[in-house]
Amino acid sequence: MSDTAYFVPIPGPGTTLNGTPTDPHIESFRPTRHAVSTWGPDLQHGAPPSALLVRALERHRPRPDARLSRICIDLLGPVPLTDIEVRTRIDRPGRQIELVVAELWATAPDGTGRAVARGTGWRLQTHDLPDVARTSEPALAPFDPTAETSDMTLFGLGGYIDTLDWHIVTPFGIPGPSAAWVRTRLDLVEGETLTPLERLFAVADVANGIGSKLDPAHWLFLNTDLTVHLFREPDSHWTGISAETSVGPDGIGMTTGVLHDEHGPLGRITQNVQVRPR
Repeated sequence: MSDTAYFVPIPGPGTTLNGTPTDPHIESFRPTRHAVSTWGPDLQHGAPPSALLVRALERHRPRPDARLSRICIDLLGPVPLTDIEVRTRIDRPGRQIELVVAELWATAPDGTGRAVARGTGWRLQTHDLPDVARTSEPALAPFDPTAETSDMTLFGLGGYIDTLDWHIVTPFGIPGPSAAWVRTRLDLVEGETLTPLERLFAVADVANGIGSKLDPAHWLFLNTDLTVHLFREPDSHWTGISAETSVGPDGIGMTTGVLHDEHGPLGRITQNVQVRPR
């Protein structure tokens, strides 16, 4: 079991026993203990499988003239800490616009396979237009590499959360948006270097925690999805997240936030949230 990554590649239907690909659209992985969820010891936190789906979207028939601009991750159920498959396809091909889909499959207790998470990505053709580049998003306080890392062990969440480095910009739980700079200390897949987009999605799912006004020791606030719109490609090891969560009187909430890298704002994230007392 790896201490350096969230997933270890394993032979599966898409590979021979020596790891040679037989079907490039199917890959198999084994999660490590670092993928354990905040909400239970037998399931994965949403961030590692989200990043694994993004890895598949990026790698499936990549094009130098296009990039992913909107990525939606739907968590279709608890993602178990068991061997999983990632299956990738293009649902809507096109020269200027195409839709790439990746699904994460696991085996149910009755032996049947089912999709437990799905990632869809709109890939748009790019054009060189630096003269019109702009953003309306507010900038986050610049990342300070000399600042001390914030101690998140005080929250006692463990698992995936303990694999992250944090610099708190605006304290959690205060009125208005809260903000932090976050990075993972691990690789996504053992033996691979994280791409900038994988690195962003390895932490983006914590937006609902950053934006929540509720104490995680007493409340559950599970997100069923995350949707990210990127007007610019990420380009740094640290991801800045400024987020706030609104909750309706029936326990259904919504997190909205702005994503940043060390060069400025680059996109927005939204999450659907179900709030329950522990």
